[in-house]
Amino acid sequence: MIAMRKVLVPIDFAEASDAALVYARNLATTFGADLHVLHVMDNLFLRPMANDPAAIETGIAHCLAERITADDRQNLGGVAVMRKSDAPAEEIVRYAEREHIDLIVMGTQGRGKVAHLLMGSVAQKVVRTAPCPVLTVRHPERESVVSDTMEARHDHA
Repeated sequence: MIAMRKVLVPIDFAEASDAALVYARNLATTFGADLHVLHVMDNLFLRPMANDPAAIETGIAHCLAERITADDRQNLGGVAVMRKSDAPAEEIVRYAEREHIDLIVMGTQGRGKVAHLLMGSVAQKVVRTAPCPVLTVRHPERESVVSDTMEARHDHA
């Protein structure tokens, strides 16, 4: 039997990570696991920018906090965590090691081969170096992931 106590979903606020959050939430519910939602933001300290870095960080923290529902907090021990790093894959793996994560569920963008070759993939780096299994979720081309809102509408129809 697989014992799953902690599920981590790194998010970047893209549709693929929203789909991964749906998977992670359902897996955490099924296994009675805690849900960790992690966003790794760029380290803005040395980057020139027109906007106030503190305001950007506050906005990201707010968006991250909105991803965890009251139900997540109450029933899944849901936590939202933000880290700063210029190496997001390494930070995700470091968090998984530190928190003894049993499964990482993450979205992947499915970029073209040339873009993937030139830039690599955070998901690919996490898969190669994570201390636990990693489930990658591509943004659904067909609706295999249905949000809780859409599911509730379907059940009442």
